[in-house]
Amino acid sequence: MFYKYYVIISVLSKSKPKVAKISLINKGKYIMKNFIYNEMMVHVALCTHKNPENVLIISDDNDKFAVEVKKHDSIGFDVIKADKDALRAVDDSKYDVIISELQNDAAVIAHYNRVLKDDGLLVINIPSLDEVQDTKNIMEIVGKYTKIVMPFDIGEAKHALLASKEYHPTADIILHRADMLDNLDYYNCDVHPSAFAMGNYIRKEYLGIIKN
Repeated sequence: MFYKYYVIISVLSKSKPKVAKISLINKGKYIMKNFIYNEMMVHVALCTHKNPENVLIISDDNDKFAVEVKKHDSIGFDVIKADKDALRAVDDSKYDVIISELQNDAAVIAHYNRVLKDDGLLVINIPSLDEVQDTKNIMEIVGKYTKIVMPFDIGEAKHALLASKEYHPTADIILHRADMLDNLDYYNCDVHPSAFAMGNYIRKEYLGIIKN
């Protein structure tokens, strides 16, 4: 895909300015978007949970998350498709962390709770924070099962939701784990807490819904 940029070039003469067309490949932007999203969806969770031994990835393109989980030593993971029936088949209290791209509703969120351990942590996609009612509905359902419900920035003004039964993503960040990760293009121990910063208008809009 190409983007066209138009540049006005002034010419040192009395002739009219000329317009030059420059075509630039959009590949860099595409790559940027994906590595930010993949790293933030995985490493924020895995550097918040105290001892994440077992991770469940729910995605129709699960390799992108598996690559990131493998950057952590001694953390095992399973992958299933973003399918409700596949989630229903997962054993109870099996996973420390779930990272999911499954479309969320009350039944799906109840299964997340069933599958997570007592100190489990969940990361899911949410609608835009500007889609207030839809996003509030998801947060309220998730909040029935967890102590912490906090949106965080995953790049390009988009947000995911971190919900935790025990650990706080900024107070409990495992700094040495975040610092020891290699081969990252975006995530680091400074990006992690800053991703949870919210403007005042968001805080007011979601007052009582965000649990931090």
